[in-house]
Amino acid sequence: MLLDLNAIGFPADSSQLFGRDGSLMLEVGFGNGDFLIAQAARHPEVNYLGVEVSLGAMTRAFRKARRQALTNVRFWKGPAQVIVRNVIPPHGLQRVYVNFPDPWPRERHRKHRLLQADFFRLLSTRLAEGGDLQLTTDHHDYFVFAQEQAAASELFSSETAPPPPDTLLTKYAEKWQDQGRPIYHIRFTKTGEADPYPPTLEKTPMQHAVLDGSLDAIQSFSKYVHRFSEGVVVLSEAMRPVEGRRLLLMGHVEEHQLRQDLLIEARPHDEGGVLVTLRPFGNPVGTRGLREAIRAACAWLETQGLTLREGWF
Repeated sequence: MLLDLNAIGFPADSSQLFGRDGSLMLEVGFGNGDFLIAQAARHPEVNYLGVEVSLGAMTRAFRKARRQALTNVRFWKGPAQVIVRNVIPPHGLQRVYVNFPDPWPRERHRKHRLLQADFFRLLSTRLAEGGDLQLTTDHHDYFVFAQEQAAASELFSSETAPPPPDTLLTKYAEKWQDQGRPIYHIRFTKTGEADPYPPTLEKTPMQHAVLDGSLDAIQSFSKYVHRFSEGVVVLSEAMRPVEGRRLLLMGHVEEHQLRQDLLIEARPHDEGGVLVTLRPFGNPVGTRGLREAIRAACAWLETQGLTLREGWF
């Protein structure tokens, strides 16, 4: 039920994600999962994919779906753009629901809004003919903004309507109704298609390296930044376990809107020197960014007097 990008290909059709064929619906930012799970229970013949950035929301929705023994729901924690571009195949998606998204109301934060012209262009390549995106929001500025961005893409028509009753049963919808806020709903229907948007992520084998030297003399650490053509690796902290023979480097990698937290281990190698590998922390997707994280760790260790012997990155 929890989608593992390491276990599927890029892209992946419904048979890979759900073990069966069927039309695919996507909800972006599902909150507690009430809407998504109600839809999945009501339409067992349809496949539903929920994408959310909040771990707490993901956990609550997963537990609800498991209690109902739903087999037509999958969840993934991360940005919707990553899933739409890298996992969903061309014309593989029937509908997208965006219910009460974060409006990012400040002018300087608008770049974080999902429904921008480039996302509509990307989405046009993944939606089937006649597919649509349905937005329900209490935020009038975002409502207008989304219409402007869809129009700028020149690939969608729009139609406003009263919010579907199911969208008004979620926690946020009930909260806004109790406060007397107006709620807006609009359907964006695909009318054209942009040039192809190929996947941006490429899966690679997990990497490692061996360096000559010792970890014993390393007593200090400062943040280390390594940039590569598709992103950046930031090593933010170093620590030693109680037994003291290993060194753990904490950091993250950002590439193509995917951010992954990492734990890199440097430890004495059986054949002498120091072995550098990734620890199984957070189940990171094996992309180029992970190779670059090993490269970054080796580069920092070289500043501490070690010498690269072999690097598989």
